[in-house]
Parts: sequence; C-alpha cells; structure tokens
Amino acid sequence: MGSTVIIKGSSKRKGNTHKIIDYLNKDNDFDVIDLLDYTIGPFDYEFKNSNDDFLPLMEKVISQYDTIVFATPVYWYNMSGTMKIFFDRLSDLLHYRKELGRQLRGKKMAMFSNSGENDLKKGFSMPFLESANYLGMHYLGDTHSWFTGDDIAQEAKKNIDLFSEKIL
Repeated sequence: MGSTVIIKGSSKRKGNTHKIIDYLNKDNDFDVIDLLDYTIGPFDYEFKNSNDDFLPLMEKVISQYDTIVFATPVYWYNMSGTMKIFFDRLSDLLHYRKELGRQLRGKKMAMFSNSGENDLKKGFSMPFLESANYLGMHYLGDTHSWFTGDDIAQEAKKNIDLFSEKIL
C-alpha cells in the first residue's frame, strides 16, 4: 500500500471540483473515485441499503489506500449532498460492519473544497477533522480553492501546491 485516493463528491461530473482534481493530480499520483459512478443510498438504522455500492467501495478503499482525500464543492455552506450521504454511510462501519471500520484506524485523511470565490466559512472542515478523529485516522489538513472566471485563482493554485506537498 502507501497510495492515495481522491474521493470526489460533486453533483457535476466535469465541474470545478474536477478542475481542481486535474490540477492536483497533474502527474497522476493519485487514483480518483467519483461517487457519481456508484449507487449509494442514505444511512438507514436497519441497514436496508447494505446491498448498494457503499460497502464494496469501502472494502476497496480500505484494502488499497493509506491516504483518503475527500474533494467536495461547497453547497449551501456545507459539503455536497453526495459527499454527505457518503459520510453518513460511514455509520455502517461503526455498527453493521465494525471489522471493516476498524481498518480505517491509522489511515490518513485530508480534504479540499472549492467554490466560486474565496469565501469559505469558518468550521467547514470540522466534519472531516472530527470524523477522522473519531475513526482513529490521522487528519493531514485541508485547503480551499476558488475560481477567477473558469480558471483556478492563482493564490488558490499556490494553496493546492502546498496542500499536495502535505499529502504526498
């Protein structure tokens, strides 16, 4: 192992989050998983969605990667709904498949977000940081990027470059 995966949780397949991933992954150092390629239902206390794509995806992620980087646009001051459903389903690993969830201990997590402007609200990264802490993962940090027109802002590119040094 020793490899890194970016889990993309955007509602737009080729939008700004994709542009950030392309910039961050220009040397193809990371694998990318687009959550739009999977059918993942919401968390259910009776685990009625246990036969969807979430558990097989997590088995793959846990077995193949040491570092998990979450990529999300900012929607309504929060992570995307796609990413939120994924995070809610981590509860499956605390109850339904504990042995799988325990394998997250010691792995590394990071997050990057993006929006049209440099306007990220304080506390945005808290769900990622606290989830990492709760799961026994090492939180490597996070960065936020924004755009000038259709292009990543120059200052944001510098932040991405610094961020990639942390997660490599």
